[in-house]
Amino acid sequence: MVFLCWARPSPREQKTCIDKSGDFNYDRKYRGATVKPALILQQDGELSDSGFSVNHTCVLVGSGPETFEKGKSALQNWRHFGLNWAFVDPKTPIQTGVKFCVCVKELFPWLMMPLKVVYVNENRNPKKAVASFSFGSGTLAGHLLAGEERFSITLDENNKVWYEILSFSKPAHFLSIIGYPYVLFSQKHFAHASSLAMSQHLSS
Repeated sequence: MVFLCWARPSPREQKTCIDKSGDFNYDRKYRGATVKPALILQQDGELSDSGFSVNHTCVLVGSGPETFEKGKSALQNWRHFGLNWAFVDPKTPIQTGVKFCVCVKELFPWLMMPLKVVYVNENRNPKKAVASFSFGSGTLAGHLLAGEERFSITLDENNKVWYEILSFSKPAHFLSIIGYPYVLFSQKHFAHASSLAMSQHLSS
């Protein structure tokens, strides 16, 4: 099952995709694994033995508490998906258990890929002036890939603000199997474009 749309998907079409999607399409034991630091996930032999590839991007997007708060708001309003060729309905709440649809333009058709928020984490340490906000989403039946992705914004001890994308995935449909090199390229392209969108938003 693949969800395609020849024009930019409407809210109704996205809802249909979500309603028709199944449950998580990856093993329960990996549910929430993206909460771990990137290095630990990259060194997870069981994950790689199961066929998953780990993708990681972390970019400096500014400094100071104000930038962090603006970055947190940007994630909550899906500004990191504010691209001409990829978007999520900005009204989608970032809450555990919420299903949503990522819409991506692939050549002529649009792809609608269903996911579900697995967790939302927010941590603050006023004494050290550090803070972080993140959420992870898992793929559902009907998605071309199987896996999980985390988006996070972090204010570190040096007052720097970082935007990070961490994911693990593998093909879940014959289209993604035969086109996996393109899929990997698309993931890196999205990470670059999303990082640029966040940087531009936070510097504006």
